[in-house]
Amino acid sequence: MANGRAHDRATWLLCLPFGLLWWPWLGMAGLGSGAAGFLVGGLWLSPDLDTPSNPTRRWGVLAVLWLPYRRLLRHRSLLSHSPGLGTAGRLAYLAAITLGLSLVLQPLGIIPSPPRLLALATGLWRQQRPLLLAALLGLEASSWLHLIQDGDPLPRRPRLMRRRLLRRHRKRMGR
Repeated sequence: MANGRAHDRATWLLCLPFGLLWWPWLGMAGLGSGAAGFLVGGLWLSPDLDTPSNPTRRWGVLAVLWLPYRRLLRHRSLLSHSPGLGTAGRLAYLAAITLGLSLVLQPLGIIPSPPRLLALATGLWRQQRPLLLAALLGLEASSWLHLIQDGDPLPRRPRLMRRRLLRRHRKRMGR
């Protein structure tokens, strides 16, 4: 299992090669979008947000937003360290926090209302879909890099599932 410095070093080292994958189709904007997604995924939206880690500290005072996430998930759980599911979960959590904050802060005029935020996101998706896809795939690729560096790209089963599987195995073995 790699430590935080090794994860950071690999993220910095591989962000440009990942961005270069997008250059033939999307030009310099694709290169930047893919590389930025890879960096953000590895440095700020890492699977290790479920622990007090470098990615958590990078959020500064906003790290407090990740406390419920850390309390809800065990480290290396199915919901934090799964390919695809982990990144989607972190993005959904961040979207829920943003929506909650917009509901609270919108009456103060600090942030747009939730319908306005949704309209902005939808418009951005329609106008910049290829670049957003490159960024999203960069987030996921950096997550895979993290999982591979940890030596186990497949997460642990939840405790409940492990117990059931163990009981089934014992029944089959006649114990």
